[in-house]
Amino acid sequence: MWWYVNQGSADGHAAVGEPAPPIVGTTLDGQPFDLASLRGRPVVVNFWGPSCIPCRDEFPEFLRELEAHKADDLAIVGVLTDDPPEPARQFVAQYGATWPTVIDPNESIKHAYRIVGRPFTWFIDRSGVIRARQIGGPMTDQEFQNHYDKIR
Repeated sequence: MWWYVNQGSADGHAAVGEPAPPIVGTTLDGQPFDLASLRGRPVVVNFWGPSCIPCRDEFPEFLRELEAHKADDLAIVGVLTDDPPEPARQFVAQYGATWPTVIDPNESIKHAYRIVGRPFTWFIDRSGVIRARQIGGPMTDQEFQNHYDKIR
């Protein structure tokens, strides 16, 4: 928590209308990741795990939305929560997810984003400010669009 000073809300946690706390780590495919590298793009951050049935149901929607908003340069980032990496790798390969999923071994990202259940999705605008969140899922197309309209 100490390294989130001056990020997110006054207490260092994610909040709508505030800058998104950092997401820095390693992806399922072993690559380094830093949310700051996506500044200038609309970003959807989805906390998920393969044992979460609504998370599994939401993946096809994310594939559709990524394609539908390609012209806007939409970025989707997964954060693996409450499940081990190997089943997540298998799931991502099976469903053809092209976006990175960051591993959160010490749950510091989960804590900073106030994750209380899965799926939990944050919508971050091009300037890095959180504009909406969706707790639970799967989201309907209309719910996704309503949130996305706030970050495009």
